[in-house]
Amino acid sequence: MKVQTVSQTNAGSSNAIVINTNTNPCNVGLGIVITDGTPTYTIQHTFDDPSSDLNTSTNWFTHPTLFDQTDNADGNYAFPVSAIKVLVTAGSGTAELTVIQAGIA
Repeated sequence: MKVQTVSQTNAGSSNAIVINTNTNPCNVGLGIVITDGTPTYTIQHTFDDPSSDLNTSTNWFTHPTLFDQTDNADGNYAFPVSAIKVLVTAGSGTAELTVIQAGIA
């Protein structure tokens, strides 16, 4: 997988980054950088079909350690998820999410 980046400015949800679940292992690294202001953000993932509209009626789950963050952070998924996004929950500014998946060129 090429490095993919999405960002969210002010309250709301970024577009989702779809993950290739056909790799083994399905290791995904992610980093979040605050590029402006002081937003509070949470990283979320879904197991729903990424070919569906991920902006409606999708079941999003909160990353176990990357929630209510206010500074740059990094983390990973060692298990397959179908998509990842950043949700700005408070404050103003921009949170930028970068995702890279192992094993994909």
